[in-house]
Amino acid sequence: MTGAATRIMKFGGTSLGSAARIFGACQIIVRGKQDGPVVVVVSAMGETTDVLVRAAHAATHGGGVGWPSLAASLESEHLLCGRSLTSGQEAEQLRLTLLKHGKTLRDFCEGISLRGMVSAQELDAISSLGELMAADLVAAALRAQGLAAEPVDAARLIVTDDHFGQAAPLLAQSQEEIRSTLRPMLADGIIPVVTGFRSRTVEGQCTTLGRGGSDYTATILGSLLPADEIWIWTDVDGVMTADPRLVPHAHLIPELSYREALELAFFGAKVLHPNSMELPHRYGVPVRIRNTMAPDGEGTTIAPGVRNAPGVRAIAHTSDARLFTVGGSDGVSFTRVATSVLGVLDDERVPTLMVTQSSADNVFCFAVDGQHGQRMGDHLERIRAVDLNASGLGSIEETPQVGIVVVVGEAMRGTPGIAARLFGALAERQINVVAISQGSSELSVSAAVGAADIKEAVMAIHQEFAL
Repeated sequence: MTGAATRIMKFGGTSLGSAARIFGACQIIVRGKQDGPVVVVVSAMGETTDVLVRAAHAATHGGGVGWPSLAASLESEHLLCGRSLTSGQEAEQLRLTLLKHGKTLRDFCEGISLRGMVSAQELDAISSLGELMAADLVAAALRAQGLAAEPVDAARLIVTDDHFGQAAPLLAQSQEEIRSTLRPMLADGIIPVVTGFRSRTVEGQCTTLGRGGSDYTATILGSLLPADEIWIWTDVDGVMTADPRLVPHAHLIPELSYREALELAFFGAKVLHPNSMELPHRYGVPVRIRNTMAPDGEGTTIAPGVRNAPGVRAIAHTSDARLFTVGGSDGVSFTRVATSVLGVLDDERVPTLMVTQSSADNVFCFAVDGQHGQRMGDHLERIRAVDLNASGLGSIEETPQVGIVVVVGEAMRGTPGIAARLFGALAERQINVVAISQGSSELSVSAAVGAADIKEAVMAIHQEFAL
């Protein structure tokens, strides 16, 4: 892009949770437009996505049990919001558009209730209807303030594989669609208001990028357009040294490297989507995390060339993980055991939170997010039962209710004593460590503890490193 700096501005569901908050987001967009072209990416309002998913699952019970009231409530909420933000012909056109989305939801649910089941493809189409409604609301609100703005379905822009529920973007095809659609709009002074989360297959079927995927949408657009900056507007001031719900005196981190942000996002920093940092890192596009409730704050900047002081920068954690310890059957090599386990993880697209091994004992240990625990356990038992010789799997032990705490800092490398201080701080509070993991890059050190010990563990580490 040439001329004034182009920004992507993404607004999360909390930032769009009411008519007042949508109006506030529009004020931020208006100010941003004064400095150059803006592409807006929106999540669904508030808890809309959760309600849509509940409606889809309720419809599987047939007979209209529950889902009509959920659909009516969502439609009413969005219509009320539209009336608050627009007037005249604009309001009428918005009303008709929102009613159309409501009919789409009812049509889906009626079909599901007849069959008693919902497909993964249908769930993607239903769960992302909230983004379509949010894009219509925000675009109409911007037009009501005198700006040229148009809603754009990201399914026109982002092409993916057909892994419904958590699709992976096809970058070459997506870049062609993004540039051919958005660049002419920006050149004409139009603000594209793009739906987050949504995408499509090559054949045109609706897919989604996974829950929380609107951040991912923003970074895909910002990297492939490309934009000069990506601004993620959310309900917190930026990335903190720890979760402030666990550590009330946690501090804002003004700057992070891409690698630090990647680690924090992967290990559960709620302000960042796990996949959102890869493309900005690859293309060198700065990302800023800012608070819509305090728009004058500087937030956190994630950019190349950030210079960090040695040591720990931040702590991430998850309190809902499952730990699996898989042993090989007699005479089977460790590599075959690892290959079988990693093959299941890859087929199911389940990321590991940490991995350890004991080659001498032929044991492979890994942790996954709790939501994947039952599925992983079932798959491991299945492949062991189907062909013990081929899989090489012997014992399978699952440890539920595990938490993982991770210290992150790109400049930890070459700083002696980090791990010793980490485990010393936990030992002082008699917190048992059930597994540990550290890569050769020394970018992060992970420790698995009991889920009930997570708060105490995070506070102890935060205090130890004086964050």
